Amino acid sequence: MFRFFVEQEQINDGQVVIIGEDVNHIRNVLRMKPGETVLIAAGDDWEYTCDILALDENQVLLKITDAQKPGKELPSRIYLFQCLPKGDKMETVIQKAVELGAYEVIPVASKRCIMKLDEKKKKTKVNRWNGIAESAAKQSKRMIIPEVHAVLSFKEALRYAADIDVKLLPYENAEGMAGTRRLLEGIAPGQSVAVMIGPEGGFDPAEVEEAAEAGFSAITLGKRILRTETAGMTALSILMYHLEQD
Repeated sequence: MFRFFVEQEQINDGQVVIIGEDVNHIRNVLRMKPGETVLIAAGDDWEYTCDILALDENQVLLKITDAQKPGKELPSRIYLFQCLPKGDKMETVIQKAVELGAYEVIPVASKRCIMKLDEKKKKTKVNRWNGIAESAAKQSKRMIIPEVHAVLSFKEALRYAADIDVKLLPYENAEGMAGTRRLLEGIAPGQSVAVMIGPEGGFDPAEVEEAAEAGFSAITLGKRILRTETAGMTALSILMYHLEQD
């Protein structure tokens, strides 16, 4: 069943109005007709089962037939700080991060990032990345569309993470799986979590020191060196397994 996202003000008196780009997708791509059923999420815990009443080129009118709280979101907000990888790898990172339950993805321009973006390219990339996040949220039946933040410098990212409860920095020079396990197992549902993933060239040692001063704990993800696009997925998978509720 197809899922669409709306704002709260689009839900009134047992009906939902879909506007914007989703109208064209419903009418001309999916070729849906009155009487067909869709799922609607509005950024809260509620999921609405709706039947299509009518549709034209400007809007799709739905009737709510059922409402439920499926509990599909993790009890903790996970913020993935991903240092910019080269090529189109960021698109894969965002897609998989959304599927794995990330609350927000923050692209970071660290010292050793190979990809360099000017201000115009940053805006274009972020717009595209948010479109990928929305598609992934629909596919994975998320209750929210995780935001892809504007690109931050490393120092800006550390400041942005200041109020997050638990801050993790997977680092190839970190030692001790036992300490990493204790740290991860100590995360309680409801605590916010930041995960800072380095670029292809890794973190500059000065950045690791700055992160430690900002409250980030270096952890290991095992004895093998992971690619930047793999490290974030690995960390998120571990956190999802630990935090997922019955």
